[in-house]
Amino acid sequence: MAREHDLKAAGLKATLPRMKVLHLFHKSKVRHMTAEDVYRLLMDEGLDVGLATIYRVLTQFEQAGILKRHHFEGGKSIFELSEGERHDHIVCVNTGQIVEFHDPEIVRRIESIVREHGFELVDHVLHIRALAPTGGVERGTAAPARHTGPTATRRAR
Repeated sequence: MAREHDLKAAGLKATLPRMKVLHLFHKSKVRHMTAEDVYRLLMDEGLDVGLATIYRVLTQFEQAGILKRHHFEGGKSIFELSEGERHDHIVCVNTGQIVEFHDPEIVRRIESIVREHGFELVDHVLHIRALAPTGGVERGTAAPARHTGPTATRRAR
């Protein structure tokens, strides 16, 4: 659960908008959200926070390591909690559905390629653009996402 000390540990004051955004990411079944998604959900809860404030909070959370920012489709930033669990993404180019997965073989292969070229791996970002199975949901709606591989856990988008 989002706590005031989580923000203080990141060097941020526990303002109402920050607390609400952090709480939203912790409680939501939707793991990947745009600033507009966050804004809409907070408005649905009756919290009158401007979109500019949401953008500022999300950027501060990214800089503090609380959230990760991704750029998948449509040029919009997508945010998710930075929980330390390494995973990659498959993104449907039609629906925007996001599936998280972890594959140790891909990780080993990336590490091997990096070493073969004389580099030291710092991080990798992999997102695969694909078409979801027939019957996928429309872009912007919550869709089931699946982790695959040995560390598979079911998550919501």
